[in-house]
Amino acid sequence: MNINWTAHELEVLLVLVETLSFRQTAQRMHLSQPAVSGTVARLEAMLSARLFERSTRSVQLTEAGQVFAEQARFMRHQMQEAVNRVRAVSDAQVGRVALAALPSLAATVVPLAFARFARDHPAVQLELVDRLAGSAFEMVRAGRVDFALTAANPAYADLDYIALSSDAVGLLLPAGHKLARGKTALAWSDIAELPHISMPAGTSVRQYADAAFLAHKLRFAPRFEVEYLATIAAMVAAGVGVSALPELAARVAGNAGVVWRRLRSPEVRRPIGLVSARNRAFSPAALRMIDCLKEEMRVSGV
Repeated sequence: MNINWTAHELEVLLVLVETLSFRQTAQRMHLSQPAVSGTVARLEAMLSARLFERSTRSVQLTEAGQVFAEQARFMRHQMQEAVNRVRAVSDAQVGRVALAALPSLAATVVPLAFARFARDHPAVQLELVDRLAGSAFEMVRAGRVDFALTAANPAYADLDYIALSSDAVGLLLPAGHKLARGKTALAWSDIAELPHISMPAGTSVRQYADAAFLAHKLRFAPRFEVEYLATIAAMVAAGVGVSALPELAARVAGNAGVVWRRLRSPEVRRPIGLVSARNRAFSPAALRMIDCLKEEMRVSGV
């Protein structure tokens, strides 16, 4: 049996089932009566079954026609459902967006972008994983997330990087520190002898301090190395030391007991970019999320 009917042929059949008139069916489908007859004949040939009993006075469904008409209605419904679902995905009304982000981004820009996105696309499932750059890249590779927000540009042939924004690196100080009272930017060379609290070597936060001090031919040797921004904030607020942090990281770490001031000479900015798998297209929902992230960064002044 060679099954090769079209949606239009099924529609012609269902109108004929409803009207039981070749003339009325032809009028409603904007066809000639011979075209309607030809459509029925093709379907009957494909099914090897007679669907209608025809006479000069009436048209009646056969038992086989009744069965096929029932299935044709189901197929029409399924085709319409397929169209509706595809359109919903294309309009970003359904689907899933998963992203990985540095902890400082996951705690600042991303939640606001999620809220912005959810207002217009409440049925789209959102997922956020806070990860450092290395593990975020692996999640992108594995297809676990649609993209990652990081401060690192991966030099990998299978990953793409799109620059989105950047934030300045400054110094987090205890609110009572003498340097906390000024308004102008501090020089890196002026803070070299202070007790520093930083993240471990290899993290993006640490790399910027390493590079800035190296510009003055100084080796950065923090007194304390910790992994969490909340720990840094607590230690700075307690007066244990100071910490060179990008602005968004400082917002996460910020509390009433600390002050953040910009650093200069050199002025250091942390790039923020989007990492995705090369040759893997974004879904419409993911593209809308990227627009929300860009807008939130603009509004937040990042």
